[in-house]
Amino acid sequence: VQLVESGGGLVQAGGSLRLSCAASGFTFADHAIGWFRQVPGTEREGVACISFSAGRTYYPDSVKGRFTITSESAKNTWYLQMNDLKPEDTASNICVAVEGPICGATDYQTYWGRGTQVTVSS
Repeated sequence: VQLVESGGGLVQAGGSLRLSCAASGFTFADHAIGWFRQVPGTEREGVACISFSAGRTYYPDSVKGRFTITSESAKNTWYLQMNDLKPEDTASNICVAVEGPICGATDYQTYWGRGTQVTVSS
């Protein structure tokens, strides 16, 4: 399984970006896909997840209402639309695919991309 992110960049506060994650060798059915972000020296933080087995999406309060995750199974690709970006959203955004019910599940095979940097200037 390979995951390749794209779409990161530099944006001013209040701006928008759309990230993409293209997967090969992974099927969506009954699995979970999503996005984490990480700032050097801190733990990885989940920012969006689609659970196909549960039929729902998940967001932490820090991005709820601003970030939206969508997917196109025909293209084996998912997206993270990020609106109203804030300087504290600056991070490397990493896509994840889990052969389990939820993105943070630790007992299931998990695949990670390499990350795409998002930098938000004030």
